[in-house]
Amino acid sequence: MAPNPLHQHTVAIRAGRPEEPGDPLNHPLVAASTYRQGGERVYARGQGTPTTAAFEEAVGQLEGGLAVAFASGMAAVSAILDQLPAGARVIAPDDCYQVVTMALADGVERHGWSVDTVDLADTDRWVELISSGPDLVWLESPSNPLLVLADVPAICAAGNRADVPVAVDNTFATPLLQRPLDVGATWSIHSVTKFIGGHSDLLGGVVIAADAAQRDALVRRQVLGGANLGALEAFLALRGLRTLPVRLERAQASAGELARRLQGHPSVTRVRYPGLPDDPGHERARRTMAGPGAMVSFETTGDGAAIDKVLDALEVISPATSLGGVESTAERRARLDGQEHLPPTLVRLSVGCEHVDDLWADLSGALDGLPI
Repeated sequence: MAPNPLHQHTVAIRAGRPEEPGDPLNHPLVAASTYRQGGERVYARGQGTPTTAAFEEAVGQLEGGLAVAFASGMAAVSAILDQLPAGARVIAPDDCYQVVTMALADGVERHGWSVDTVDLADTDRWVELISSGPDLVWLESPSNPLLVLADVPAICAAGNRADVPVAVDNTFATPLLQRPLDVGATWSIHSVTKFIGGHSDLLGGVVIAADAAQRDALVRRQVLGGANLGALEAFLALRGLRTLPVRLERAQASAGELARRLQGHPSVTRVRYPGLPDDPGHERARRTMAGPGAMVSFETTGDGAAIDKVLDALEVISPATSLGGVESTAERRARLDGQEHLPPTLVRLSVGCEHVDDLWADLSGALDGLPI
């Protein structure tokens, strides 16, 4: 797909809109399951709705590919994993969204897959394993929740040399900070529930494919699995996408400021944020991304029970799972099933659009109860 001459911020606002004279300025919600015969659409499970198509067009333009929308982020992930044969070999990060890890483990148990897990930062090891010809390379960068960065261009280049497909979960970066298809990825994946939707009011997922053949394979999985994005969710997701540039700009600026302030708090033992000059991923972020994002993870003194009390004391920041909304959320990840290996006090903070001083007053006041 040819590069769009407009800036990404403008594409997010303009793409997927009706263009004919007399059309509504914003694409309406079209609630329909079936259509009169003779047109391009017959049934919504196969051809979607005009609302879904508008959302797919907008996200596809942002990522530089062809988008297919799904009912959730994991439905989007499954549309790729379901294409793997029995006995497939997959390379995946050792820090990864825990439900993706569960899905890979399920493939090992039920389909005889083998999964090699690798430190995202160890590019040489990724390149070495890719050269042996796995069936799929799965990347997540920045990773969830440790915010480790992969060298996405180098790993995609290795995949292209070995003719190995590369999938990149781009949820944390968003299309505004990273476009994996531009550097050779086969697919870019998003949980639309997060930054793209932006208001914690929908479930959705999307895969953007590099070419029509890959897009058609995704549509087939969509038809067979029935995991379509609903019309209302597509309407909300498209509305959310329109404000992604301004939301992300505000949230990213606040995330950088909070990360700097957290480094100076006596009860904070480590801050993970690629925007910090001393973060291990800082130079990689500067080289491969348009910004460090709006996610911050940090560790504290005390133990898990102590940090649980800190989160319970928050009043502006919501103690909740998920991320990417206009409201800031915080969660101790080690308390979740499958995340017990994480540092016990690790907090994943999704920075929203509140005033940064209010966020800091809330966070620092709660942290002051921890031992120094």
